Amino acid sequence: MVEKVLTGLSTLRAGATDATVVRPDRAQTKSAVSTSTANRKRARSRSKMASGVGGWVLYLILPVVIVAAWALYGTFGGSQSYAMATPQQIVQATVEYAASGELWLNIAVSIARVLEGFLVALAAAAVLGVGAGVSRRFERAIDLIMQILRPIPGIAWIPLAIIWFGIGENSKVYIIFIGAFFPMFVNFVDGIKGIDKRYFELGEAYEIPKWRFIRQVVVPAALPQILTGIRLGLSGAWICVVAAEMIGATSGVGFMLSDGRSMSRPDVVILAMLIIGVIGKLMDDFVQWQRRRIVNWL
Repeated sequence: MVEKVLTGLSTLRAGATDATVVRPDRAQTKSAVSTSTANRKRARSRSKMASGVGGWVLYLILPVVIVAAWALYGTFGGSQSYAMATPQQIVQATVEYAASGELWLNIAVSIARVLEGFLVALAAAAVLGVGAGVSRRFERAIDLIMQILRPIPGIAWIPLAIIWFGIGENSKVYIIFIGAFFPMFVNFVDGIKGIDKRYFELGEAYEIPKWRFIRQVVVPAALPQILTGIRLGLSGAWICVVAAEMIGATSGVGFMLSDGRSMSRPDVVILAMLIIGVIGKLMDDFVQWQRRRIVNWL
C-alpha cells in the first residue's frame, strides 16, 4: 500500500493531474536532452573553475592581505601591545596554550556542550515541529507561546538560567537549547507546510497510517528546509555556548575569552575569537556538505 502512495507521489511530483500520459515527439525529446546536457556541461565547467587554483586564490586573497597589513601595522609600532596584539603574538599565544593542553581542553569542552544542547533541541524541534506542521489544532495550541518566546535571544536567558540551574552545566545546556531550538522548529513547520497538499490527500485516500506517512513521505519531502534549520540551529548553539561560558565557567572557549580580558591579554582574546570563528565555519561546512549529499540522494 505504501508503494502505491509513493508511486502516486512521484506522479504528482512529475506534474501529472490525471491518468493520461502525453508523450512528446522524438524531436522535442532530443532537443530537451541536448539542452539539458549543455547546461550540465556549463555548470561543471563553472564548478571546476571555482574549485581550481584560481578559485582558491580568490578565496584566500582577502584574508592573506588583511593579516599581512595587520602584521606590518603592528611591526612598525602602529598598535600598543596592551591594546591590540599582532599576528606574531597570537601565534605565540596559540603555541603556549596548545603546549599546556588548555587550548584542546577548552575546545573539547565547548564542542561537547554544543552537541549536548543541540541534540536535545533537535529532538524537541522535531517532535513539536512535525506536530505543528501536520496538525492545525496542535499548531494553534502552541502558536502563541512560540511566537512570544521566539524573538527572545538565547543570551537574554542567562540570568534566569543561573537562577534556575545555578552556574553548573545545566544552565549552559539550557541556554544552548534555547539558541538552537527555535530556528530548527520554524524550519520544520515551514518545510512541512510547503509540501503539496495533494500528498496528504493521496495518503488519506490510501488510508496510510499517519506515523508511517510522516516518516516515509512528509519528512523526506520537507528535508531540504529541515536541514537548513539544522544548519541555523547549530550556528545558534555555538553562539550561545560562547555567551554562556563567559559567565560562571571554568573551561571552554568562552571562558578563555573572558579570562584573556581579565588578564589584559588581547592576544588570548583574539585567539579565542579566531577559534570561535574557525570552529563555527567548520561546523557549518560539515552541515552544508551533509545537506548536499542528502538532497542529491533524494
